[in-house]
Amino acid sequence: MSDSLRGPAMFVADAPALDFLNSVASPGGRHVDWLEDGAGWVDWLAQTGWVEPKVLAHIQARAMPGELDTIAAQARTLRDWFRDFVSKYRGQPLGAEAFGDLTALNRLLERDDQFMQVSLAPEATQPFQAQLVRRWPTPNALLLPVAEILANFICSEDFTDIKHCEGAACTLTFVDHTRGKKRRWCSMAVCGNRAKAAAHRERKKGTTSE
Repeated sequence: MSDSLRGPAMFVADAPALDFLNSVASPGGRHVDWLEDGAGWVDWLAQTGWVEPKVLAHIQARAMPGELDTIAAQARTLRDWFRDFVSKYRGQPLGAEAFGDLTALNRLLERDDQFMQVSLAPEATQPFQAQLVRRWPTPNALLLPVAEILANFICSEDFTDIKHCEGAACTLTFVDHTRGKKRRWCSMAVCGNRAKAAAHRERKKGTTSE
């Protein structure tokens, strides 16, 4: 599927890790997987901003035929694992018993190749800054920033706040960071308005039948 047919990716989860889960969805009733192939995987990463454009361009230029498609398949496998993990522990505080389910993620994180580097600090009181830099030896390395985001989410987010959109047939997941924890929809502009319109039709139908 071409990028134009996929359309822009959806970032409504209020948490990058769950935006990764939402990289497959059915907006408007049409199933779309933004990670369906290598081109979609790179385009989706570009939209997230998790990888610098020059890095993506460099990796695309060096990738062997079909290599990015293979990495996209691995990204989908990682997404499936994370979806199972979230489904298993959503709605309850995450405890130490979940550690055994993190083996696959930790094995992926072990592949990372990062180092500290001193660089110029733009517009700062100090002239230099210590910066963590990642090497990108192969296209496989594109999975590492995603794994890092998943790890940070697991270690910092309250799993009791993870919700599924209440919209009919909507598959999107989000974290409810609102005061009072009353968020119900992936987006008020989409599923929220559809629910309001449906409720209005039902009220109108009831009034007409009286």
